Amino acid sequence: MIRGHAGEAAHVLVLKTLGAPVSKRVPRRKRASRTPAAPQPAPTPVTTTRATLIAATPLTSPGEAWLASADLEREASAAFAVLASVIHMHRSAAADPNVPVVARDAALAVRVGYGAGEQVADGRWTEAAEVPPAPPGRRERSGVLRPQERLAAILAGRDVMLACEELTLRARLDADAGRWREAAFQLRVALEAAIAELAPWASHGDLAERIAGLRDQRGAVGDAANTALKGGLDDERIEAVAHALELVEAALRARTQAELGS
Repeated sequence: MIRGHAGEAAHVLVLKTLGAPVSKRVPRRKRASRTPAAPQPAPTPVTTTRATLIAATPLTSPGEAWLASADLEREASAAFAVLASVIHMHRSAAADPNVPVVARDAALAVRVGYGAGEQVADGRWTEAAEVPPAPPGRRERSGVLRPQERLAAILAGRDVMLACEELTLRARLDADAGRWREAAFQLRVALEAAIAELAPWASHGDLAERIAGLRDQRGAVGDAANTALKGGLDDERIEAVAHALELVEAALRARTQAELGS
């Protein structure tokens, strides 16, 4: 059960593991021995997890009518936001940084539908519709980064990874999830790292101007991070964090473009 404001029930989340391979008990005395591997082994079966998010309140209109008029993309996005929030809580509760982030494009299938309580509790439905893959986001559509070319350059030693890139990605992850306090904390470090690490490229293109622009964001980002120490951020500070984060991302894209060439 997932509860919202004042403890009011909001959703029920049902998780079920599918396709789990049968584990074979290995005698204790043989566990240290080596098992020969076939030259061309068959693919190892993998497990999948089915997550079913159920609204705690029943539909107020017939299911057929609701599904026919439902905004499938909006319903799917809202459900993924809830699931991502639960996984984030699990990561913290388990103190395990290796718990993976839930990504919409990693889902094998996304469906929106309705059904009786016994059905949806088992991941089934009376009627459902497949939701097509989400349209690529702004950053995914950008051709500036050219990820394959960038990766090849890094592997060949012609380019380097900057610490501020990873820090910025973490800030973006928090911002996209609406965790603005965490985003403010992360961005303050990412901003300072970007200002320092981008310095060697200041003579390339407009990087000097961009770095100067990042320095101008120190006050707003620092204020947001200091406020986040005491609680949530207001709309003005959230906007400041979002703006500064976009400037850091733009500066990193400009460095990559300058390094790889137009």
